[in-house]
Amino acid sequence: MMLPRCLVALLFAVVCGAVHADPLPPGPGKFESPNGAEPITVFAYKPPTYKDGPLLVVCHGVARNAEDYRNFAITLAERFGAIVVAPLFDKDRFPSLRYQRGGLLDPQGKIQPADTWTYAVIPKIVAQVRALEGKPKLPYYLIGHSAGGQFLVRLAAFMPGEPVRIVAANPGSHLFPDRAQKFGYGFGGLPAELNNDDVMRRYLAAPLTIYLGTADNTPEHSFDASEEGMRQGPNRLARGRACFAAAQKLAKERGWAFNWRKVETPGIAHEAAFMFAAKEAGDALFGK
Repeated sequence: MMLPRCLVALLFAVVCGAVHADPLPPGPGKFESPNGAEPITVFAYKPPTYKDGPLLVVCHGVARNAEDYRNFAITLAERFGAIVVAPLFDKDRFPSLRYQRGGLLDPQGKIQPADTWTYAVIPKIVAQVRALEGKPKLPYYLIGHSAGGQFLVRLAAFMPGEPVRIVAANPGSHLFPDRAQKFGYGFGGLPAELNNDDVMRRYLAAPLTIYLGTADNTPEHSFDASEEGMRQGPNRLARGRACFAAAQKLAKERGWAFNWRKVETPGIAHEAAFMFAAKEAGDALFGK
Protein backbone atom coordinates (compact mmCIF):
# COMPACT_ATOMS: atom_id res chain seq x y z
CA MET A 1 0.00 0.00 0.00
CA MET A 2 1.40 3.36 -1.05
CA LEU A 3 1.23 6.31 1.30
CA PRO A 4 -0.33 9.54 0.04
CA ARG A 5 2.25 11.89 -1.44
CA CYS A 6 1.55 14.60 1.15
CA LEU A 7 2.17 12.14 4.02
CA VAL A 8 5.40 10.94 2.44
CA ALA A 9 6.55 14.54 2.20
CA LEU A 10 5.65 15.20 5.83
CA LEU A 11 7.51 12.12 7.06
CA PHE A 12 10.54 13.09 5.00
CA ALA A 13 10.45 16.59 6.48
CA VAL A 14 10.26 15.27 10.03
CA VAL A 15 13.15 12.85 9.48
CA CYS A 16 15.25 15.58 7.90
CA GLY A 17 14.43 18.12 10.60
CA ALA A 18 12.63 20.46 8.23
CA VAL A 19 9.49 20.77 10.37
CA HIS A 20 9.88 23.41 13.05
CA ALA A 21 7.71 24.13 16.05
CA ASP A 22 5.97 27.47 16.28
CA PRO A 23 7.73 30.38 17.99
CA LEU A 24 7.00 30.99 21.65
CA PRO A 25 3.57 32.60 22.02
CA PRO A 26 3.28 36.12 23.49
CA GLY A 27 2.71 36.42 27.21
CA PRO A 28 3.45 33.85 29.94
CA GLY A 29 3.78 30.17 29.14
CA LYS A 30 5.93 27.11 29.64
CA PHE A 31 7.50 24.31 27.62
CA GLU A 32 9.55 21.18 28.11
CA SER A 33 13.22 21.19 27.18
CA PRO A 34 14.75 17.79 26.28
CA ASN A 35 17.59 16.74 28.55
CA GLY A 36 18.12 13.02 28.13
CA ALA A 37 16.12 11.17 30.78
CA GLU A 38 15.64 14.40 32.75
CA PRO A 39 13.48 16.82 30.72
CA ILE A 40 13.40 20.32 32.16
CA THR A 41 10.23 22.37 32.61
CA VAL A 42 10.89 25.93 31.46
CA PHE A 43 8.65 28.88 32.32
CA ALA A 44 8.70 31.59 29.66
CA TYR A 45 7.52 35.10 28.95
CA LYS A 46 7.51 36.85 25.60
CA PRO A 47 6.45 40.51 25.41
CA PRO A 48 3.43 41.03 23.11
CA THR A 49 5.49 43.68 21.30
CA TYR A 50 8.59 41.47 20.98
CA LYS A 51 10.64 42.03 17.82
CA ASP A 52 14.31 41.21 18.01
CA GLY A 53 15.41 41.60 21.63
CA PRO A 54 17.76 39.24 23.46
CA LEU A 55 17.05 36.09 25.45
CA LEU A 56 17.26 36.30 29.24
CA VAL A 57 17.75 33.01 31.11
CA VAL A 58 16.70 33.31 34.77
CA CYS A 59 17.93 30.90 37.45
CA HIS A 60 15.75 30.57 40.55
CA GLY A 61 16.67 30.42 44.23
CA VAL A 62 16.66 27.60 46.76
CA ALA A 63 12.84 27.49 46.91
CA ARG A 64 12.86 26.08 43.33
CA ASN A 65 10.13 28.56 42.37
CA ALA A 66 10.99 29.03 38.71
CA GLU A 67 7.53 30.30 37.82
CA ASP A 68 7.84 33.07 40.41
CA TYR A 69 11.25 34.02 39.05
CA ARG A 70 9.81 34.15 35.53
CA ASN A 71 7.23 36.57 36.90
CA PHE A 72 9.86 38.65 38.71
CA ALA A 73 11.72 39.02 35.40
CA ILE A 74 8.71 40.26 33.41
CA THR A 75 9.74 43.80 34.35
CA LEU A 76 13.08 43.16 32.64
CA ALA A 77 11.39 41.53 29.64
CA GLU A 78 9.15 44.55 29.06
CA ARG A 79 11.85 47.09 29.81
CA PHE A 80 14.37 45.63 27.39
CA GLY A 81 12.14 43.81 24.90
CA ALA A 82 13.61 40.44 25.89
CA ILE A 83 12.30 36.90 25.94
CA VAL A 84 12.57 35.41 29.43
CA VAL A 85 12.99 31.70 30.19
CA ALA A 86 13.27 30.27 33.70
CA PRO A 87 14.20 26.56 33.92
CA LEU A 88 13.01 24.57 36.93
CA PHE A 89 15.73 22.59 38.70
CA ASP A 90 13.56 20.68 41.16
CA LYS A 91 15.04 19.58 44.47
CA ASP A 92 14.39 15.85 43.96
CA ARG A 93 16.52 15.61 40.84
CA PHE A 94 18.78 18.61 41.42
CA PRO A 95 19.75 18.87 45.09
CA SER A 96 22.42 21.35 46.13
CA LEU A 97 25.22 19.15 44.81
CA ARG A 98 23.71 19.29 41.32
CA TYR A 99 22.24 22.79 41.39
CA GLN A 100 24.34 25.24 43.39
CA ARG A 101 27.46 23.10 42.78
CA GLY A 102 26.53 22.26 39.19
CA GLY A 103 27.01 18.48 39.42
CA LEU A 104 30.79 18.62 39.01
CA LEU A 105 31.18 16.06 41.76
CA ASP A 106 29.12 13.05 42.80
CA PRO A 107 28.31 12.48 46.52
CA GLN A 108 31.61 10.61 46.90
CA GLY A 109 33.57 13.58 45.52
CA LYS A 110 34.35 12.01 42.13
CA ILE A 111 34.48 14.32 39.12
CA GLN A 112 31.62 13.70 36.69
CA PRO A 113 31.72 13.94 32.87
CA ALA A 114 31.21 17.51 31.68
CA ASP A 115 28.20 16.64 29.55
CA THR A 116 26.34 15.58 32.71
CA TRP A 117 26.99 18.82 34.59
CA THR A 118 23.86 20.85 35.25
CA TYR A 119 25.60 23.79 33.58
CA ALA A 120 25.22 21.89 30.28
CA VAL A 121 21.43 22.30 30.46
CA ILE A 122 21.66 26.04 29.76
CA PRO A 123 23.05 25.91 26.19
CA LYS A 124 20.47 23.24 25.33
CA ILE A 125 17.64 25.56 26.36
CA VAL A 126 19.22 28.45 24.49
CA ALA A 127 19.53 26.32 21.34
CA GLN A 128 15.90 25.26 21.64
CA VAL A 129 14.64 28.85 21.94
CA ARG A 130 16.84 29.95 19.05
CA ALA A 131 15.34 27.20 16.92
CA LEU A 132 11.77 28.04 17.94
CA GLU A 133 12.30 31.71 17.17
CA GLY A 134 14.24 31.08 13.97
CA LYS A 135 17.11 33.18 15.34
CA PRO A 136 20.26 31.02 15.36
CA LYS A 137 22.39 33.88 16.68
CA LEU A 138 19.96 35.22 19.28
CA PRO A 139 22.17 36.78 21.99
CA TYR A 140 21.52 35.63 25.51
CA TYR A 141 22.17 36.80 29.05
CA LEU A 142 22.07 34.84 32.32
CA ILE A 143 20.81 36.12 35.65
CA GLY A 144 20.37 34.12 38.83
CA HIS A 145 19.48 35.10 42.37
CA SER A 146 20.62 33.52 45.66
CA ALA A 147 21.09 29.79 44.92
CA GLY A 148 20.75 30.68 41.23
CA GLY A 149 23.56 33.19 41.69
CA GLN A 150 25.73 30.45 43.20
CA PHE A 151 24.95 28.23 40.22
CA LEU A 152 26.02 30.97 37.82
CA VAL A 153 29.29 31.99 39.49
CA ARG A 154 30.44 28.38 39.25
CA LEU A 155 29.11 28.07 35.70
CA ALA A 156 31.25 31.12 34.85
CA ALA A 157 34.31 29.20 36.00
CA PHE A 158 33.71 25.82 34.42
CA MET A 159 31.25 26.09 31.52
CA PRO A 160 30.45 29.73 30.70
CA GLY A 161 29.29 29.12 27.13
CA GLU A 162 28.64 32.22 25.07
CA PRO A 163 26.37 34.55 27.10
CA VAL A 164 26.94 38.25 26.64
CA ARG A 165 26.84 38.60 30.43
CA ILE A 166 26.36 36.40 33.50
CA VAL A 167 24.74 38.14 36.47
CA ALA A 168 24.96 36.54 39.92
CA ALA A 169 22.61 38.39 42.28
CA ASN A 170 23.03 38.04 46.05
CA PRO A 171 24.77 34.63 46.07
CA GLY A 172 25.03 33.10 49.53
CA SER A 173 28.59 31.94 48.87
CA HIS A 174 31.13 32.57 46.14
CA LEU A 175 33.78 30.70 44.20
CA PHE A 176 36.95 32.54 45.21
CA PRO A 177 39.80 32.25 42.68
CA ASP A 178 42.15 30.41 45.05
CA ARG A 179 43.07 26.88 46.04
CA ALA A 180 43.05 27.51 49.80
CA GLN A 181 39.26 27.03 49.97
CA LYS A 182 37.79 23.68 49.04
CA PHE A 183 35.54 23.39 45.99
CA GLY A 184 32.27 25.18 46.32
CA TYR A 185 34.07 28.07 47.98
CA GLY A 186 37.30 27.92 45.99
CA PHE A 187 39.18 25.54 43.70
CA GLY A 188 40.79 23.44 46.44
CA GLY A 189 40.57 19.67 46.08
CA LEU A 190 39.73 19.68 42.38
CA PRO A 191 41.92 17.78 39.91
CA ALA A 192 44.56 19.75 38.05
CA GLU A 193 42.49 20.04 34.88
CA LEU A 194 39.86 22.02 36.84
CA ASN A 195 42.02 24.16 39.12
CA ASN A 196 45.07 25.13 37.07
CA ASP A 197 46.03 28.69 36.18
CA ASP A 198 44.39 28.47 32.75
CA VAL A 199 41.03 27.67 34.38
CA MET A 200 41.36 30.57 36.82
CA ARG A 201 42.46 32.94 34.06
CA ARG A 202 39.39 32.03 32.01
CA TYR A 203 37.23 32.49 35.11
CA LEU A 204 38.48 36.03 35.62
CA ALA A 205 37.97 36.77 31.93
CA ALA A 206 34.35 35.60 32.02
CA PRO A 207 31.69 38.34 31.59
CA LEU A 208 30.51 37.98 35.20
CA THR A 209 28.63 40.65 37.16
CA ILE A 210 28.37 40.36 40.93
CA TYR A 211 25.06 42.13 41.63
CA LEU A 212 24.50 43.00 45.29
CA GLY A 213 21.75 44.55 47.37
CA THR A 214 23.31 46.77 50.03
CA ALA A 215 20.70 45.73 52.61
CA ASP A 216 21.47 42.02 52.12
CA ASN A 217 23.65 42.23 55.21
CA THR A 218 21.95 39.93 57.71
CA PRO A 219 22.27 36.13 58.14
CA GLU A 220 18.76 35.25 56.96
CA HIS A 221 16.99 33.31 54.16
CA SER A 222 18.78 29.93 54.10
CA PHE A 223 22.07 31.62 54.95
CA ASP A 224 25.23 29.53 54.69
CA ALA A 225 26.62 29.76 58.23
CA SER A 226 29.11 26.92 57.74
CA GLU A 227 32.72 27.40 58.77
CA GLU A 228 33.70 27.66 55.10
CA GLY A 229 30.95 30.15 54.37
CA MET A 230 31.77 32.37 57.34
CA ARG A 231 35.39 32.61 56.20
CA GLN A 232 34.09 34.44 53.13
CA GLY A 233 32.33 37.10 55.21
CA PRO A 234 29.58 37.68 57.77
CA ASN A 235 26.82 38.24 55.20
CA ARG A 236 26.09 38.08 51.48
CA LEU A 237 27.01 41.69 50.79
CA ALA A 238 30.41 41.32 52.45
CA ARG A 239 31.07 38.03 50.67
CA GLY A 240 30.29 39.47 47.24
CA ARG A 241 32.53 42.45 47.80
CA ALA A 242 35.34 40.25 49.13
CA CYS A 243 35.21 37.84 46.18
CA PHE A 244 35.22 40.66 43.65
CA ALA A 245 38.18 42.33 45.38
CA ALA A 246 40.13 39.05 45.52
CA ALA A 247 39.52 38.36 41.84
CA GLN A 248 40.45 41.90 40.83
CA LYS A 249 43.66 41.72 42.90
CA LEU A 250 44.70 38.36 41.40
CA ALA A 251 44.08 39.55 37.85
CA LYS A 252 46.19 42.65 38.45
CA GLU A 253 49.03 40.67 40.03
CA ARG A 254 49.10 38.14 37.17
CA GLY A 255 48.42 40.59 34.35
CA TRP A 256 45.30 38.64 33.37
CA ALA A 257 42.22 40.00 31.64
CA PHE A 258 39.50 40.91 34.14
CA ASN A 259 35.97 41.18 32.75
CA TRP A 260 34.01 41.03 35.98
CA ARG A 261 31.84 43.89 37.11
CA LYS A 262 30.34 44.72 40.51
CA VAL A 263 26.99 46.50 40.64
CA GLU A 264 25.23 47.42 43.88
CA THR A 265 21.65 48.56 44.35
CA PRO A 266 20.96 50.57 47.51
CA GLY A 267 18.55 49.51 50.21
CA ILE A 268 17.52 46.14 48.79
CA ALA A 269 17.84 43.01 50.89
CA HIS A 270 17.61 39.35 49.82
CA GLU A 271 14.61 39.96 47.56
CA ALA A 272 14.69 38.79 43.96
CA ALA A 273 11.65 40.76 42.82
CA PHE A 274 13.17 44.03 44.01
CA MET A 275 16.62 43.18 42.67
CA PHE A 276 15.16 42.52 39.21
CA ALA A 277 12.98 45.65 39.28
CA ALA A 278 15.76 47.98 40.41
CA LYS A 279 17.16 50.36 37.80
CA GLU A 280 20.61 48.94 38.56
CA ALA A 281 19.50 45.56 37.13
CA GLY A 282 19.79 47.06 33.66
CA ASP A 283 23.35 48.14 34.39
CA ALA A 284 24.20 44.71 35.81
CA LEU A 285 22.99 43.03 32.63
CA PHE A 286 23.67 45.52 29.85
CA GLY A 287 26.05 48.14 31.25
CA LYS A 288 29.48 48.67 29.78
